[in-house]
Amino acid sequence: MAGNINLHAANKAKKDEFYTQLVDIENELKHYKAHFKGKTVLCNCDDPRVSNFFHYFSYNFEQLGLKKLITTCYKNQNRDLFSQNDSERAIWLEYFGDRNRNRVPDPEEIGIHYFNGDGDFRSKECIELLKEADIVVTNPPFSLFREYMAQLMKYGKKFVIVGHQNAIGYREIFPLIRDNKIWLGYGFKGGAGHFFSKYEDVATAGDHREGMIRVSGVNWFTNLEIKKRHEDLILYKTYNAKEYPKYENYDAINVDKTADIPMDYNGVMGVPITFMDKYNPEQFEIIGLGIATLGLECGVQPYKPEHKKYRKEIQKRGTVDGDLYMMIDGVVTVPYSRILIRRRQTEPHHEVEYHQEEGSLSMAADGK
Repeated sequence: MAGNINLHAANKAKKDEFYTQLVDIENELKHYKAHFKGKTVLCNCDDPRVSNFFHYFSYNFEQLGLKKLITTCYKNQNRDLFSQNDSERAIWLEYFGDRNRNRVPDPEEIGIHYFNGDGDFRSKECIELLKEADIVVTNPPFSLFREYMAQLMKYGKKFVIVGHQNAIGYREIFPLIRDNKIWLGYGFKGGAGHFFSKYEDVATAGDHREGMIRVSGVNWFTNLEIKKRHEDLILYKTYNAKEYPKYENYDAINVDKTADIPMDYNGVMGVPITFMDKYNPEQFEIIGLGIATLGLECGVQPYKPEHKKYRKEIQKRGTVDGDLYMMIDGVVTVPYSRILIRRRQTEPHHEVEYHQEEGSLSMAADGK
């Protein structure tokens, strides 16, 4: 909760540029190794002097078999935001690999170029670099996630980027997930990430790390094929009406936990957003999202006439027509956001070959 409060405050102030830990980058990207061979990688929301994305790809350039690495740096507008991020001009770097064979990306091997503009990913200069790239890997500002994703889709780019779980419910993002154009990666340990930041961290003592902020609900979003997305979720529970109540405004049952999805129910089910971490498109079909406008668009009905008397009370909790709701013991109950899914009656299993090595890549030097 504390991490989310920090996130919301950062979003409001547009201060949401968190620097990702090297270990989190390693833990995720080890699953994509085969995708990088012969490719140009772009990290377009990073200052290479403090970014571990540049560190990871430059020190593993040869092991990954990269063709080229490009990193862009946005011109710093606030010298106090990050102590090392004090560039007077926006720059972009390009790296073609280790030339002197010392396994270190030396300064003389890195091409440094200056932008005419501020290096914003939406600028014409940065878009030209985006066009050149095969795969984009970065941690974009959460407040610009919609716009950032729209740009990736517009130019048809492959990507592995960090985003917040809340983005699943954005009306601009959810259709892409529903239509299997993007999906979640392997994720952060425990569903939370620690990022280098100068924002105040109010995490609990057990989660506190000096100079870092803890944000819960973060994940990796990608459109690169990974083994995880074709693994079936093992179902073991059986359906009963008491444990799985039906919604009043949509023909579906409510499932409170992904692990509790019944194995013998073939109708529509409302499951938590965390289900997306286990989603296999060959096992389940996504019908819609049972909240607000997106709920109405997929067939969720407004409150029934006999339940409208509860509307004011429910709206105080932030709910609106389009949200799924139930009547439990005479009380209107609105669950947290629910994704509407249905088991596929015929579950085709396609053979997908994976050649990447899932062992960690060795690092030639510690990240700074």
